[in-house]
Amino acid sequence: MAGAAVLPACRPREALYVAGQRLPAHITGGWVGPQIDRGHAARDGRWPVASAGMPVRRVHTLVMGAGVAGLSAARTLMQGGLDDIAVLDLEDHCGGAARGHELAGLPCPLGAHYLPVPGEDARDVAQWLEEIGLIRREQGRWRGDERHLCHSPQERLFLPELAPVPVDELWRGHWQDGLLPLPSRGSAAWQQMQAFSREIEALRQSAGFAMPTTSRPWNTALAALDGQTFAQWLDARGYTDPALRWVLDYACRDDYGAQLTRVSAWAGIHYFASRHGFEMPGAAHEDHDAVLTWPQGNAWLVQRLSASLADRWQGGTVVLRVQAGRREVVVDTWSVARQQAQRWVAREAIMATPLFMSARLLHPVPAPLQALRPLLHQAPWLVSNVLLDEAPHARPGAPLSWDNVVYTSQGVGTVDTPSLGYVDARHQSLAPVTGPTVWTHYWALGGRSTAMGLAHRQQLLSQPWSHWASLVLADLARVQPDIVARVRQMDLMRWGHGMVIPVPGLRGHPALAALQQPQGRLHFAHSDLSAYSVFEEAFTHGVRAARQVLASTGLPRRKV
Repeated sequence: MAGAAVLPACRPREALYVAGQRLPAHITGGWVGPQIDRGHAARDGRWPVASAGMPVRRVHTLVMGAGVAGLSAARTLMQGGLDDIAVLDLEDHCGGAARGHELAGLPCPLGAHYLPVPGEDARDVAQWLEEIGLIRREQGRWRGDERHLCHSPQERLFLPELAPVPVDELWRGHWQDGLLPLPSRGSAAWQQMQAFSREIEALRQSAGFAMPTTSRPWNTALAALDGQTFAQWLDARGYTDPALRWVLDYACRDDYGAQLTRVSAWAGIHYFASRHGFEMPGAAHEDHDAVLTWPQGNAWLVQRLSASLADRWQGGTVVLRVQAGRREVVVDTWSVARQQAQRWVAREAIMATPLFMSARLLHPVPAPLQALRPLLHQAPWLVSNVLLDEAPHARPGAPLSWDNVVYTSQGVGTVDTPSLGYVDARHQSLAPVTGPTVWTHYWALGGRSTAMGLAHRQQLLSQPWSHWASLVLADLARVQPDIVARVRQMDLMRWGHGMVIPVPGLRGHPALAALQQPQGRLHFAHSDLSAYSVFEEAFTHGVRAARQVLASTGLPRRKV
């Protein structure tokens, strides 16, 4: 097969590394951010709030949270002529789930690692991307700069020898192009995929799916989908084929951190209907490769969003309590660097923190936010950057791609949900890649149920780095038996509350729409408001909240 390379016949096959084995001594590494202890100390009330007589810092607008939403809000405020702002975050570096990392001088992501070229609904995102030279308008459409578009080959799927999928036997034990398992043409699996593709296209045309989700009105068709799980919707329509269910479950874990038994049908369908539909194997689509990515992932974008903050950025500042009055917002914080409590007073405040965190910080909790609390479930994640002295021997089939996924429904060791595979962090290199390289392994741990997600979060917190490194290594060894000898370092990032899970009833809850309106002097800006944790949603909510603040200032109107 083209591009295939097999292990030399004279080379003995390495023993498969399995979960539970002792991590080899030559592999170093450890946990890297976030500052879990800071968050837990604030949650448990271990830091004192400011008392009478302590110095007070006054500012017109406080932005709490320095993820994409907070950074886009700060940028919009400054562009609108409001410079008297401060951006607070408990981390020492801004970016939230879009932060980056380095291993042996090689950049790699710690979270989100790509951004699709925006469609017509993502106007605010498109305007900014055009400003920084990433996209341009051609023949009425947005086109990405070739230097930043994901290079080919973009994605591949490994089909284990015993994979329960009706494919040609020649594909077993091979990598195939694309992430959709290739069933035999005309088989029952093929027919179900065709039917699903047609249904997605019909919904895309009729139901009003969009990215960002707030660019089009909510309607009864979307509400009906939001009222049930994706699994229930599929069952009702007879979509039972294992290969189809596997790729749909993968999509839910990839975008929402949990499996299709937890996310709503609205969310499961939105993954396909808001963008390019559900492509059948071999189908050509001109926008298929329209993905912007960088070795450090979306940290490349964050660096440009935050470049003009200067001393407005206040990292290592843990927000403890937020109280909004009629004339001002009082925010009590703890400065990690100074090891002291500090009080901030602002005319306006933007809450760019996850909604579950905002509910803990605000006193009193606004009624819409209180109504949402039972529906706010967070998916834990593990992101592991693996430094290799060189790439392992290639398995037969499609060559190493940007995104590399294994067809399996099995977890590893104590983790009973499959991983999402790994991204080749050096894929964007314009020069031939030789010597050391980095693979970024992703594991969404929301699972099939609330109990499973909570158990995984507890394991992330309680089990040592070596335990999780061993599990990641065992998962990679399923496809690359010789990987153990190649690994030199493993830096692991645990996200206990990685993203909100769009459970049934969340996206259509009227409280989400209410929180997009000013709550007195409070303005909410986070992707949670769309029940969809992606860049476009976060950026758009940040811009909207900032415009609400600017509208209340009386400053001369600028184009923002």
